[in-house]
Amino acid sequence: MVARVTTVAPVGFDGSIIEVECDASKSLPSLQIVGLGNKAIDEAKERVRSAITNSLLDFPKKKITINLAPAELPKDGAHYDLPIAIAILCVSGQLRQAELDNAVFAGELALNGDLRPIRGAINITQLAKQAGYKNIYLPKQNAEQASLIGGINIFGIKSLKELFLHLKGELPVEKYRHTLTNTHTNNDAELKSPILDEIKGQEQAKRALIIAAAGHHNILLSGTPGAGKTMLAKTLSNLLPELTPDEQIEVTKIHSFAGKIAGEIVKTRPFRSPHHTASTASIIGGGGNPKPGEVSLAHTGVLFLDELPEYPRSILESLRQPMEDRKIDVSRANAHVTYPADFMLVATMNPCPCGYYGDPTKECTCTSNQITSYQKRLSGPLLDRIDMTINVSRVPNESLLEKDMLINKQHLSALDSIKSAISAQEKRYNSRLLYNASLNNRHIKKYANLSDEAKAMLLSAADKLQLSARSYFKIIKVARTIADLDNSNVISLGHISEALQYRG
Repeated sequence: MVARVTTVAPVGFDGSIIEVECDASKSLPSLQIVGLGNKAIDEAKERVRSAITNSLLDFPKKKITINLAPAELPKDGAHYDLPIAIAILCVSGQLRQAELDNAVFAGELALNGDLRPIRGAINITQLAKQAGYKNIYLPKQNAEQASLIGGINIFGIKSLKELFLHLKGELPVEKYRHTLTNTHTNNDAELKSPILDEIKGQEQAKRALIIAAAGHHNILLSGTPGAGKTMLAKTLSNLLPELTPDEQIEVTKIHSFAGKIAGEIVKTRPFRSPHHTASTASIIGGGGNPKPGEVSLAHTGVLFLDELPEYPRSILESLRQPMEDRKIDVSRANAHVTYPADFMLVATMNPCPCGYYGDPTKECTCTSNQITSYQKRLSGPLLDRIDMTINVSRVPNESLLEKDMLINKQHLSALDSIKSAISAQEKRYNSRLLYNASLNNRHIKKYANLSDEAKAMLLSAADKLQLSARSYFKIIKVARTIADLDNSNVISLGHISEALQYRG
């Protein structure tokens, strides 16, 4: 007799249904796993054996062969523990095959038989549903996250023994009901992020951040050390709207598959700030079974790159494709996956290596060649993809101790304006997920609606500044957002004029 148990091998947002086949034959007792599994699957032999015996169940004294089919597909992850254990219990006659049909099993086993949370539970659940399965058995800690996927019965299980008794009909386990109680704030820094009122002065930079948040525009803040660039960038966490239900599912899938969360649901927009020493794979994504990188972990949120020229040129150039396409393709020998990467890039930089070029109070120590070389670390094509560039000047010391008369007034006013502008975009494009920054050239021609004066000024500026086609359209996108903040359907001369100020 061969027992068969179903699980899933997730590969990015896709994956394959895996049949765990188990055969028991009369020979020296052993357990062998075949089917192109990785080290974690090979080590499952000891976890499964201990979990079965410590659950007071019988481990057969036979030669046990486990095959993970299809055999040519590489497999990794500890979630194969549970289906392997169930297959062994079935082939030994302790469970019936009929009790396992139309169900998917996934979970890591502790040595005492308890189930531990797995990564990618929501991805596994969605793939099981798409394949037509009615039931899925997961660790209890993953049930809340998996419940975001409707149309499939989710059973949160505490231990192998509990699942065994449930399948035997001796212990009922209720289907998990979605409650949205277990949530995850994606970055602890978000809880400590400043608000606009905490930043003294910098009115132009604050205005630019409001525009960027309203239209999902990429922005570069340039200025001397201590000018407040990093603090300004971090205020964006408090300016962005909440995730929609569809965005929650998408962001949770990314973070779950990357192993950043266990059973939680991501409800806040990501704010990712990788260090400039991070590898290309950690930024873009990679690995044998390609995992999402920072550009995907920042999907629907902010990718903050502090001191942009300090990042390796290879990383900076690799950002060009996701900034343009809002997705990233990761190719490896065994897999090709596409992850969403619709992030808002917020970057900072000094004007020179010492940081004080143009500072009125401190002399720059850099040579002209050093300044030119430093600024050339950012290529033209990369800068062309940044919608807004702001020069941030240092605030006078006497202004830093001024008391605010109205607490949070500026922040609350900004939130209202951003909410109104996003609402205008929703109505115009009939899509919650389409911001002005995402418009293509066809959309711009349809929705830009420039006044004659605005059009004339833009054409004149394009000739004088020798703007590229991409820069030309980005100015229109920023102007469209400024018009939305003004509750205007028409892009006026003033809107274009302000947008031109942000081209750097």
